[in-house]
Amino acid sequence: MTATVASGLSEVARSDAALRAFLHGLPGVDQVGAQQRAAMLGTRSIKTTSKAWALDLAIRMVDLTTLEGADTPGKVRALCAKALRPDPTDPSCPPVAAVCVYPTMVATAVETLEGSGIHVASVATAFPSGQAPLAVRLADVEAAVAAGADEIDMVINRGAFLSGRYREVFDEIAAVKAACGSAHLKVILETGELATYDNVRRASWLAMLAGGDFIKTSTGKVSPAATLPVTLVMLEAVRDFRAATGRQVGVKPAGGIRTAKDAIKYLVLVNETAGEDWLHPDWFRFGASSLLNDLLMQRYKLSTGRYAGPNYVTLD
Repeated sequence: MTATVASGLSEVARSDAALRAFLHGLPGVDQVGAQQRAAMLGTRSIKTTSKAWALDLAIRMVDLTTLEGADTPGKVRALCAKALRPDPTDPSCPPVAAVCVYPTMVATAVETLEGSGIHVASVATAFPSGQAPLAVRLADVEAAVAAGADEIDMVINRGAFLSGRYREVFDEIAAVKAACGSAHLKVILETGELATYDNVRRASWLAMLAGGDFIKTSTGKVSPAATLPVTLVMLEAVRDFRAATGRQVGVKPAGGIRTAKDAIKYLVLVNETAGEDWLHPDWFRFGASSLLNDLLMQRYKLSTGRYAGPNYVTLD
């Protein structure tokens, strides 16, 4: 029996048949209901004091990300400097949660952020496709961890999942979790390829059962990426998983979240679906690159009453 199976559900993964029966026995998602509830929560008005708190919380939840083929050590160092001091003109502005880079850039990020408390995350497992032999994907993880990454963002084998080979996906996630050692594991579901909310719910439970510390919507390379209804389904899953097992798992929407207004909608969704326990960077993150700039612009507007000029923030 795999040690990562959550307490209280240890029999679920004893066989492929048992795992399939459990996942397909989960309650179906009311598609219309999920979309309407997400839309309704997205209309909530946030007043000035609460908005200031929400903007700072959202900044603290950002995984500041660069995942481009043209990434260089210099670009990563500049991104780390921004992570440490998002607004150099305002020392009250909090730092972000993490910097997320490819494995080859982990050492640079670790060196630059040493002693800051900001996490270094790395995408791995043949990101973003996940189309590589398991041994190659595990080596990818081991290299990132050896370089100092304390968070690993892995992508599941969507082909295996959509083919119904759930035990194969489970075993691969469990193997990656073992390769992470003490590093936290974020499991990317790539919800844009899962097609249905029922599949999102099943993939969420599968990732948690196999030992994932976070479930993440997307790589940011596939459209659609994060959406409010999909994140709602995932938040319901982590809430119900904790009720069933006592273990809390985080959620990370990533891709397409670009404005402070959008970020606040997600924070309302978290509070109203999973509860206040998830309103912390340990349990909720935004995978983003451009979002931070808008959060900083809105923070400046709230404190000064005027919008900043175009040179107020750096273009990453």
